[in-house]
Amino acid sequence: MTRTPPNPGGHSARRLSLAAAVLVLSGCASFSPDGGFTPVAEVVRQQIGQEVRWARSDDAQRQIDQRVSELLAQPLDGNAAVQLALLNNRGLQAAFFELGITEAQLVQAGRLPNPGFSFGRSTKGDEIELERGLHFNLARLIAMPTLQRLEGRRFAQAQGVAAMNVLSLAADTRKAWVMAVSAEETVRYTRQVMQAAEASAELARRMAAVGNFNKLQQAREQSFYAEAALNLARAEQARLSTRERLIRLMGLWGPQTSFRLPERLPDLPATARELPDIERVAIAQRLDVQGARLAVQQTAQNLGLSRTTRFVNVLEGGLSYNSSNEGPVHKGWELSFEIPLFDWGTSRVAQAESLYLQSVNRAAEAAINARSEVREAYGAYRTAWDIARHQREHVVPLKQRISEENLLRYNGMLIGVFELLADARSQIAGVNGAIDALRDFWIAQADLDMALIGKPGLAAAAAVSATAAAEPGGPGH
Repeated sequence: MTRTPPNPGGHSARRLSLAAAVLVLSGCASFSPDGGFTPVAEVVRQQIGQEVRWARSDDAQRQIDQRVSELLAQPLDGNAAVQLALLNNRGLQAAFFELGITEAQLVQAGRLPNPGFSFGRSTKGDEIELERGLHFNLARLIAMPTLQRLEGRRFAQAQGVAAMNVLSLAADTRKAWVMAVSAEETVRYTRQVMQAAEASAELARRMAAVGNFNKLQQAREQSFYAEAALNLARAEQARLSTRERLIRLMGLWGPQTSFRLPERLPDLPATARELPDIERVAIAQRLDVQGARLAVQQTAQNLGLSRTTRFVNVLEGGLSYNSSNEGPVHKGWELSFEIPLFDWGTSRVAQAESLYLQSVNRAAEAAINARSEVREAYGAYRTAWDIARHQREHVVPLKQRISEENLLRYNGMLIGVFELLADARSQIAGVNGAIDALRDFWIAQADLDMALIGKPGLAAAAAVSATAAAEPGGPGH
């Protein structure tokens, strides 16, 4: 028998080839420079035209602090308030780090499993036997491309949830700004009502003191004054609570809380928005519907993985090298796996199928709810616009005309001062009604904009469904 001499160069070439293959495979798994934040920022820019930043370093935090100071230097309009919240809300910043957590899991899924090394020493009399082994988790290696796809979809869902959190915060901040500005304006007009009621009550007291006013008339004017004082206290409390809510959403504290707000809300738009195909737009662009679709795709993929690996729970390959001081060296390889004698994997497959059907029904629910929510939001928007326009074009002008006529009648000594003061209170109350109607319109518009984007709770539910199917201990792993 002819023995082929060993070829050291050939062994070296094979080792270099194996090392190169390992480096290529492991090199695919790396972190992105921005942690996957750019798509989130792009969605926010496209949807609401605002800037959002992730404070991942001290330098980034300093830039955010500088921008916050610039915004606080001027009276805060609605857009500035939203921008402040997107930059400075610490809860939002904390939510962004979920991207870092999910990306780390994605990178981990793309990295080769660590090999295992075993070493053993045994003696039998004077004989000493040494055993060395190198083992690889072949099951993990085979499933690695599928795991990468699953974690990639999970990471995409995390980006969708992050974008929804930003957009939800923007909508909440805009509504809080509307409430705070309208509360400030309501306090100013309620004080005017209070001053008129106070003057009327004082005049009634003096006239009653000289016998020119009966007790019923005096009590009526005092009742007006007491109600006006109560309404003013409620208005001031509403101003405080709405301002503090806005402060919390913008993440302000200390001297920053002394920001200035505009004196009044923006004017009512000349025309209302016409959205005849609002349901189609909602289904096409709502992020929660997109998240539910991703959940269906991910669980479907995971179901396929479960069926493929149902009989292979533990599959390992290895090399062995055994030597003895009294015998030849033993070389070889081994392959080990579990025998599906008791557990055939049917429970994991059944669980994966249930998760898939669950995600399908949640996707259908998300689409049905999206259609209903946008119809409801648009109906509320149109009604609020009609009411605000009616207040502006009919109620307030009529109150103003009545006030002017009563002033002429008072100058002509046809009515007394109490009738004039009562009319002033009524006119101011009409203005307050117009403020409330304008406030309700801007809140309805914010709700409509959010309904066209999606609901954060539904997006999170879809993400949780898909995440459960991709957990390391879940089906298919």
